[in-house]
Parts: sequence; C-alpha cells; structure tokens
Amino acid sequence: MLQLTTSLFSALVLAYLPASSHARTFTVVNQCPFTIWPAMFTDLTAGTAVPDFPTGWEAPPSNSVTFTVPDNWKAGRIWGRRDCDFTITNGPTCLDGWCNGGLLCDPHTGTGVPPATVAEWTLQGDGNRDFYDVSLVDGYNLPMAITNSANCPLADCPVDLGPGCPAPIQGPFDSTGFPVGCKSACAANLDGNPTDSANCCSGSHDTAATCPSSGVQYYDYFKGNCPNSYAYAFDESSGTALWTCDSGLNVDYTLTFCPSITASNAVSASSIPASSTISGVSLPTPNAGAGLSGNSSTSTAGSSSATGSAASGVSATGSIAPNITGAAHPNGAHMLHQGVPSHAVSVALGVAGFALSLYVDALGV
Repeated sequence: MLQLTTSLFSALVLAYLPASSHARTFTVVNQCPFTIWPAMFTDLTAGTAVPDFPTGWEAPPSNSVTFTVPDNWKAGRIWGRRDCDFTITNGPTCLDGWCNGGLLCDPHTGTGVPPATVAEWTLQGDGNRDFYDVSLVDGYNLPMAITNSANCPLADCPVDLGPGCPAPIQGPFDSTGFPVGCKSACAANLDGNPTDSANCCSGSHDTAATCPSSGVQYYDYFKGNCPNSYAYAFDESSGTALWTCDSGLNVDYTLTFCPSITASNAVSASSIPASSTISGVSLPTPNAGAGLSGNSSTSTAGSSSATGSAASGVSATGSIAPNITGAAHPNGAHMLHQGVPSHAVSVALGVAGFALSLYVDALGV
C-alpha cells in the first residue's frame, strides 16, 4: 500500500499554531430533494484536533445540523453519500461516496470512495489563514457550496454534473439507470497506466509543469461548469480553486448540499426516491470551458474580498493525498494542504483509484 511521505507533512506541521479553547461553528444543510448521508473525516497525520460530532449521519431533505469544530482543524473533509444501506456487511454500503465503517466512517480509514464531491478545510494554516475548497479531484456526486460568516469567497460546484457527464466517466447509476456520479479521468483509468498518467499527475507527469490542465481529460467539463471548484491536482494555477479567509476572524462555515434548491422545493423524504434528477439545480453545459488550458481559468468568479482570497499565490499544488496505512480499500481521497510543496494527487491517486474501480467492478456495483 502506498504511504504518504513524512516530508510532505513536515512543512504542514510547522505551520500549526498552538491549540486554543476557541471553536468554530459548522452547519451542514441538505437542500437536495432526497435523503443523503453526509460523512466527515480528519486526517490524523496532519493534526489531532477533530470536530465534536459523529463522522456520519442521515440527512433527510431540509435537514440542518450544527456542530463545533476546533479552530485548528487540519485536513478535514465532508462529503455526501447517496443510496445507502448500512445493513450490508460485505461490499459498498452506498451507491457512491461510501466509506469504511458504515454510517460512521472509520476515523483512520474512512476517507470516502470516489466519485464524490468533497468540501475540504484546513483552519489556522499558513499565514494564519483558513484554507477551504470544493474538490472534484475525486469526481462528482452532489452539488455543494461552502459559505461563511465573513464574506470570504464562495467555493462551490452548484451544477448537477451527473446527467451531462461524458460517457467514458459517467456513473455509477441507480436502479433506474440515472447517473448519480461522474468519475475523474484518473479514477476511470482512461489512459490505462495510473502510475504514469497525465490524468493522475503521476510518474513523469508529477509536477505542475508536466501536468497542465490541458493534458487532463475532461478537465474542461468539470472546471467549465464549476469554475470555483478544485478540478484537478494542480488546479491552484487557475486562481479559482483554493480559497482563504483570515483565521483571526474566527469564521463560521456553512456547507450546503444542492445549494440552488429553494425552500419551496423541499419535500418529504418518503415522497421522493433516494436518487433522482435534482430539481432546482442547474444542469451542466456539455462544452463548458472549451479552450481552457494549463493556466486554465481566467474567470473572476469568487474573486478575493477584503477578508479572503483565492490562494493563487500559494506555491504548492492542489490537495495532499493521504493513503492511510491499514486502509482496507485505499482511494484517491485528498486533503486540503496549506502551501506544502507537493503535487496533490500523484501515483497514490492513480494506483489507488484504479484498484478501487476494479474492486467495485468485481462486486458488480
């Protein structure tokens, strides 16, 4: 099993501030017209501070939960799971986004299985800044948006990317044939060599210079439809991938699933199937982002404000890829870094994502 190098985190640890008694308030809202099962994971190799809340829960439509998070939370992630059955004891417990541990994701190995849209945070990072993003590096399964109490920039992917997802990366599908996810080109193993892949930024493609966005298949689809998201391993070069906010503001955050859904769209969980077209959420533009290249996005969407900015000046690349030692099914799950020089999703993502896809295929999912 691949293991994240110690040196990758050494600079990260140096950025830590002493733990304090302060806490942030996080709110997670489900505005999707069906039940989802949010999950949460903290990479304990980056820091030991963890939120005071279960690592997984059921969220019917219109559900909202609020909990406290240490103000030095590092490498934290929250994502949603769809079509779950936690009575299953052998194999995936959800159609997408499932994790080791069942409803409660294992605190050491429950990073979440692609495809999944992931919200990521590192609080009190470099320069006493919070770093956050909405990541599509692990693919897509639900629209989401991160907002905050300080008017720092919006991080989001508000579009339902499943229905318009290109055929080679579309899926998984529910029992009706509806696509509830969109895989990354890396996880789909489109180039057949995950250890030396332009899609995975691995092997000979493991630097920002050798892994431009123009070489990542379907990058334009993800970034063109969701310009304020983190769309591939080195997407910080776009200027609209990784966002920051002054940690001194003690910012509270809200994560909203299906953020375009209004209150009038909410229905009872019993009256809507577990998966369906997400009413009220924009559908994707098939050719969105056409012509984007290495320094891909010139969009000013989510441009910096007085209290926050895109971390376009950070020298590092994307999100770090912890391959948790002892994980039963390692995956390309990646965690938010704070300027650590590394390429975000490297050989680890390619090999693990490919192995995971073979495992799931063998189960007939």
